[in-house]
Amino acid sequence: MKICFISLDAYPLFSRSQQSVQGGAEVDVYMLSTELAKDQRFKVSFITGDYGQNDVEVFENVTIYKMRALQSPITAALSLWRALCRVDADIYFKKGASLVTTLIALFCRIHHKSFILRTSQKTECDGSYIHSQLLKGWAYRWALKTAKYVFVQNTQDCETLWKTTSVRSSAIPNGHRAPNSFAGERKWILWVGRSVVLKRPELFIRLAQAFPSEQFIMICQWAEGDKNFNKAVEQNKLVEEIKNAPNLKFIEHVPFHQIDAYFEGAKLFVNTSDAEGFPNVFIQACKCRTPILSLNVNPDSFIDRYKCGFCAQGDWHRFKEMMVKLLEPKVAEQYGNNGRQYFEETHNIEKIIQAYKPLFQQIVDDTK
Repeated sequence: MKICFISLDAYPLFSRSQQSVQGGAEVDVYMLSTELAKDQRFKVSFITGDYGQNDVEVFENVTIYKMRALQSPITAALSLWRALCRVDADIYFKKGASLVTTLIALFCRIHHKSFILRTSQKTECDGSYIHSQLLKGWAYRWALKTAKYVFVQNTQDCETLWKTTSVRSSAIPNGHRAPNSFAGERKWILWVGRSVVLKRPELFIRLAQAFPSEQFIMICQWAEGDKNFNKAVEQNKLVEEIKNAPNLKFIEHVPFHQIDAYFEGAKLFVNTSDAEGFPNVFIQACKCRTPILSLNVNPDSFIDRYKCGFCAQGDWHRFKEMMVKLLEPKVAEQYGNNGRQYFEETHNIEKIIQAYKPLFQQIVDDTK
């Protein structure tokens, strides 16, 4: 079975010599593709953007095809189309809403291939993206209805997607590999994310200012085009605010294969986002036995249900009170252990990939 994943920003996850910004969507498809490639029944390929690499490379049994970097949207679309033809897969798998997603869906329709779409965040399911993006929203809705299968990250997204588009979907959690056990000292309070407005990084700075006796680490990758963060740090509003929090250490980038060490050294992990699908950083916290403190995001109420930490439901005062509670060593240990148990039951990639394999098999069998 020939399966192709497409994520133009995912190449640095395969080649550790590259440094660039990757979000949860890239991590998710990287995990799925490399785990699927361990099964000899599947021939797995992956289309990425141009990072100066060779046209075709192989990492972890996954064949990587490069889409050349071109300035014109039309020539870029043609380059992607040629890459899709070159791969000639049975199934094409894309995560997230974009015009690239719609182009892949169109390719599959014309060439009688199977298209699988996986959503990356809540706004792609509740109608927000469709109604706010005009042409892009219409194109994404068409791609949804064209897909052979649609996968979402939690049951809430499954329900809202049906209500807003009448598209049926299946909820499969994101998957990660389990790290080795860690018994070191936990020293800091951690925030990890990109500088997009939705993730509200400035609120973590406010939290650090409110707790001057604690050590905070903020790993905030530069997101191109985001107005709240720019590499010109002297004029940057976010970096100026960080200067007023001397107990906060700012790190712009940590390679994905090194990030677990920061979670393992954290007393707790903080999420300040307004909305997300199911953040990969939650999974990383759970697998490293790090309790979660979330201001708003709590997909399927898993934080409460599995007692992995606390969610303040948008209440800032309550948020700070919850942090004090989670900083108690015995409480933190209990919630951290709960998180690791939840990870093993729900997000271990070795289990997650088993939910996809029969569906891939069914798709290929149906087209014969």
